[in-house]
Amino acid sequence: MSSDSNPAETPQDINYPSAVPFVLVHLACFAAIWTGITWESVALGVALYWLRMFGVVAGYHRYFSHRAYSTSRAMQFLLACLAQSSSQKSVLWWASKHRHHHLHSDTEDDVHSPRRKGFIYSHLGWIFDQKHDQADLTKVADLTRYPELRWLHRYEQVPTIALAVICFLIAGWPGLVVGFFWSTVMLYHATFCINSLAHVHGSKRYVTGDDSRNNWLLAIFAMGEGWHNNHHAYQSSVRQGFRWWEIDLAYYLLRAMSWVRLVWDFKAPPIQVLRNEQRLGAKVINRAAEELAERFNAERIALAITTALHGPDLSALQEALTRAQNRTAEVLANLSLPHLPSREEFLAEAKAMFARTMSLNEIVDRAYEQLLAAVGTRLATASAQAS
Repeated sequence: MSSDSNPAETPQDINYPSAVPFVLVHLACFAAIWTGITWESVALGVALYWLRMFGVVAGYHRYFSHRAYSTSRAMQFLLACLAQSSSQKSVLWWASKHRHHHLHSDTEDDVHSPRRKGFIYSHLGWIFDQKHDQADLTKVADLTRYPELRWLHRYEQVPTIALAVICFLIAGWPGLVVGFFWSTVMLYHATFCINSLAHVHGSKRYVTGDDSRNNWLLAIFAMGEGWHNNHHAYQSSVRQGFRWWEIDLAYYLLRAMSWVRLVWDFKAPPIQVLRNEQRLGAKVINRAAEELAERFNAERIALAITTALHGPDLSALQEALTRAQNRTAEVLANLSLPHLPSREEFLAEAKAMFARTMSLNEIVDRAYEQLLAAVGTRLATASAQAS
């Protein structure tokens, strides 16, 4: 759990039955001291890392969570087995949590946001929080109609255990420890870095209303998933490296599979998105506006105004706000008050904060309105308390 978690997120909220196997997998890696490390086991571990990373990226994420392409029912089952061999729970659980993340990305309702819950919680702590233990199957109704996926959901560790046994049969104890456990732990943290680091470090090409960023290093180790800001700009794209130089290994493999008709119907972003010329949706504009408005402290501004105004001027302002009721932003917009930032100041701050977007003026207008409303509410409240 992160050190800055709120009081509700105390140790008793940890789902211990889920946390214990995770810890044991990490501890099992130290068994290599006794089993030794062989070239065969190292080669097996490297191969399993990349193979299962493809299962996470192309299976869990791009197919089951976003339906970015189509495939046959048999291939769908194989993808599910490959993904679940990574020991990251069932495809139904994974997809339901990820879809929830996109609905509420970096808001209070996000399941894993570094901004809201801290880095450690966003990286792995959320997985062991009891409130995230169960899948919300209503979010994956398109997947629950398949009985084989429901079976994998019920027996989610079957692919993982089967793979561990195969590793032992191929390369003995080093194959199990180095080939299986080492690659599993590396796969865990490469995947988790997309939840944590890709919302903290990197560049932002698009305004998405959240903290998603493009990170080239993560894109290499996570087979293209590091182009995370691209992904949040157009979630259903099968390709996340939008530029030719943005390496996306998972997409290249999916493209090769399409040549033999294993997958098809690839979804791609419109040209307006690729050129960053799209109009943003209302939800993204509102989220970006809230982030911009937070840069200007409404509480501090209201206090500065009440301190600067005296006698009749303050009484007249408070009377006007009382009459305005829900139109406080409109009243303040028509007044010249000390310490109240101008729209031009908002625009300058927005240009510094956000990537280029055609919706910048809409974000600024919405943020300015939000701040004025918040300041007006505080001024009216102060007036009521004073009287």
